[in-house]
Amino acid sequence: MDAGAADLGFAPPWWLRNAHVQSIVPSLPLRRVLVMRRCARLRTLSRAVVLDCGDGVRLLAHHTPASQPRPAGAVLMLHGWEGDANALYMLSLARRLLARGFEVLRLNLRDHGGTQQLNPGLFHSCLLPEVIGAVRQAQRMFAGLPLHLAGFSLGGNFLLRVSADAAPAGLDIASCVAISPVLEPRATLAAIESGATIYHRYFVNKWSGSLRAKQRAWPHLYRFESLGRRASLRAMTAELVARYTAFKSLEEYLDGYAITGARLARLAVPATIITAADDPIVPVADLERVAVGGRLRAIVTARGGHCGFLTGLLGDTWAENAVVAQLTR
Repeated sequence: MDAGAADLGFAPPWWLRNAHVQSIVPSLPLRRVLVMRRCARLRTLSRAVVLDCGDGVRLLAHHTPASQPRPAGAVLMLHGWEGDANALYMLSLARRLLARGFEVLRLNLRDHGGTQQLNPGLFHSCLLPEVIGAVRQAQRMFAGLPLHLAGFSLGGNFLLRVSADAAPAGLDIASCVAISPVLEPRATLAAIESGATIYHRYFVNKWSGSLRAKQRAWPHLYRFESLGRRASLRAMTAELVARYTAFKSLEEYLDGYAITGARLARLAVPATIITAADDPIVPVADLERVAVGGRLRAIVTARGGHCGFLTGLLGDTWAENAVVAQLTR
């Protein structure tokens, strides 16, 4: 893998240099108001579309048509775990891409974005075939246009796996950019457990709420009361893997969506990983265990946290600018 420059000009002000500040501030209420105002036109122009992803699976996406008669291309975007297509980072990057003449399709993973009622089966991170199916549908929607992929965190992980499997899946992907992608799920779970309690509490609470919504949508299939709001993320994952998947153990499940080792060895799509050395959720050391290949490069910044890369409360993030540069160079 080709490692990029140490910072490529990313120099946040002193009050944004802390990894936790970078990771948390992007979702604070004040910034939410600012981003939603800036993205009002994008939201007005977007329309919901349900994609048939094969095997009866349906996923909700939001399509924003290009603002010019000859689009520069199309970009399928994918959020992180317990995020959704309307997450602030998704909207903010989509606004930039729309301004540069791209068609934009913001995809929801199964059971994300309030879509628990669409599919009876429960989401887990190894459901790659349905994401491949969604990309295939996007390829049909945007026939004749180069199709790019852009994902955040778990979404970046999914899209890198899609890109590695593009040729056998019959997909024609122009490029893929992954921001703070999950690399080694075992290490990410350990980092969440051992790090600042705010992350563990956030994911447990968000996931618990999603599971309650799944139970309301399919009460004859699911009873999640035993998990409890204060359960550990590891215990919740292990129980759900045992009850609702064919994996033999938690470890086998986590290894199932790792992109370390040889997983990306056959990657034939130009791909870029953008990550920060101080990411509190995805240990940057795991980059050393990603398969070496000429089509994959990594841009590692000294600071930026997890999906942060803020240079201020207003304006675009450094990562958004980097993604646009990758897709338009």
